Amino acid sequence: MKKILVVLALSSVMFACNNKAKEEAAVKQQEIEKQAAIKAVKDSLRLDSFNKAEAAKKELAAKEKQEAELAAARRSAIASSGSHSGSGSGGSSSSYGGTQPTAKKKGWSDAAKGTLIGGAAGAVGGALIDKKKGRGAVIGGVVGAGTGYLIGRGEDRKSGRVQPKN
Repeated sequence: MKKILVVLALSSVMFACNNKAKEEAAVKQQEIEKQAAIKAVKDSLRLDSFNKAEAAKKELAAKEKQEAELAAARRSAIASSGSHSGSGSGGSSSSYGGTQPTAKKKGWSDAAKGTLIGGAAGAVGGALIDKKKGRGAVIGGVVGAGTGYLIGRGEDRKSGRVQPKN
């Protein structure tokens, strides 16, 4: 009788442990499925935003193409109407039957960048060199800004942003 009770006790303990393991595995599986579902939703949202961005790019490209065609039509209408003066003065900003080769100048010029960088470097250098920090920083800043401007202006002339002196 004792052996039967011992066997029953051990088997009940085994079944009890086995059920918890199955329950824990089921809970873990549910968590994994939840995470997969969340990831799928995030991926679909991300894909949707990419699709929207692509659609916006296509729409913008279509507008730019339409504007370019309209501008070309205007140029051809002006060229065919004879209102364009054929003098070779070179002062006219419109181009006859082609695209305009001049690009818009955007951003800071090299002279402005050189002035800013030279002024900052000169101020720091002057403050480090001179015992009276304020005076050295002012003098160094002015000298550095002037030097930076001259160097930057030369770069502007080389790049064509500013016409060189004759």
